[in-house]
Amino acid sequence: MKVRNVMVAVAALAVGASVVSTSAFAQAKEQFVPVLSYRTGPYAPNGVPWANGYVDYLKLVNARGGINGVKISFEECETAYDTARSVECYERLKSKGASFVQPLSTGATFALTEKAPVDKIPVVTIGYGRSESSDGSVFKWNFPIAGTYWVAADAIIQAIAKKEGGLDKLKGKKLALVYHDSPFGKEPIPLLQERAKMHGFELQLLPVTAPGVEQKATWLQVRQARPAYVVLWGWGVMNSTAIKEAQATGYPRDKMYGVWWAGAEPDVKDVADGAKGYNAVTMQHGAEPQSKLVKDVLDMLHAKGQGTGPKEEVGQVLYMRGAMSAMLGIEGVRSAQERFGKGKVMTGEQIRWGLENLNLTQAKLDALGFAGVMRPVSTSCFDHMGSAWARIHTWDGAAWKFTSDWLQADEQIIKPLVKTTAAKYAAEKKLTPRTSADCQS
Repeated sequence: MKVRNVMVAVAALAVGASVVSTSAFAQAKEQFVPVLSYRTGPYAPNGVPWANGYVDYLKLVNARGGINGVKISFEECETAYDTARSVECYERLKSKGASFVQPLSTGATFALTEKAPVDKIPVVTIGYGRSESSDGSVFKWNFPIAGTYWVAADAIIQAIAKKEGGLDKLKGKKLALVYHDSPFGKEPIPLLQERAKMHGFELQLLPVTAPGVEQKATWLQVRQARPAYVVLWGWGVMNSTAIKEAQATGYPRDKMYGVWWAGAEPDVKDVADGAKGYNAVTMQHGAEPQSKLVKDVLDMLHAKGQGTGPKEEVGQVLYMRGAMSAMLGIEGVRSAQERFGKGKVMTGEQIRWGLENLNLTQAKLDALGFAGVMRPVSTSCFDHMGSAWARIHTWDGAAWKFTSDWLQADEQIIKPLVKTTAAKYAAEKKLTPRTSADCQS
């Protein structure tokens, strides 16, 4: 009961902060950004640091002078990671002139994908959502910038193969996918099945009912099957529960690889040494306490009492994910201004063009505070992802440490999968894919 009261209090504070932030910039020249977040419910331990990073970055942009002088206003809406509530939040906030929406939920992304073309509001999904939506010819309004679940799954397979001494060494081995039984959890399956077919390994599918607090039967299956590796596709309490069950059943944590939503501090801190050796793919960044972005947030926000969450959290994995997600959306606005007018408030349609024409060079990323955190991102009409790089980091019992070089997802595998799946979606929805001639619209 005490935990619930604390979370409700945090949510109330966050809502209060967002109202202040919105009213502070209630003037003609403002760019409105809806913030769909979940600070309550079973996913709150992971949702809160993401939301804090997201909101802090919006505040930081204002502290730096705005987007070419245009200040940002924003408002949070609590979704509790529920698809219906996410849609309700979207419907309520879109009327305020939403620049773009980042639902932080694959289920909500599926629901909003068909609304976006009608409402002309880009759906930005940094590291989640529909993997095939990287195909901009079919998904004109979806932007899974900097990585999809197929990129994450492919990088994990590459990392496992490297540990084994090559992709050919996977033949005859068994890999288990322990996944959240939801659209999110099912996303990697097509890619993993394709890799299994190519390399001759067996893929065992083990769904876990949300929110994932009960996994004893799942790990009994793992113990009986004895897979060479376990790929964990979880979120929230499911992740720490899985690691604890692995420890209880004696499954080695160094044989476990999580998706980038199963590789942050809340997933391992309560297990500590029991999680030592556990690996996760990263969405380029990891914990980045020494980055310029973190120093700017501490100096320009927290030192003035304007930070959103605890100072100690700034630079942790999910905080950085939230900040990175906000940055990519804001850079879409800046890109739009380059074409439609610097210092002007951009419409959703104009921002859609900006997101489709991102060119974040390393120099630009470094200037924004992301030096050493991210690699360049360049989107186009047909490529709404713009980057397919990842790394592996490993929990050493006290902190996350990078343990791999940069890994690039294999486009020879992913592109045909994207094309086939996107074409199927277009046929089902009776959509005509865009051509090169449509790309300036």
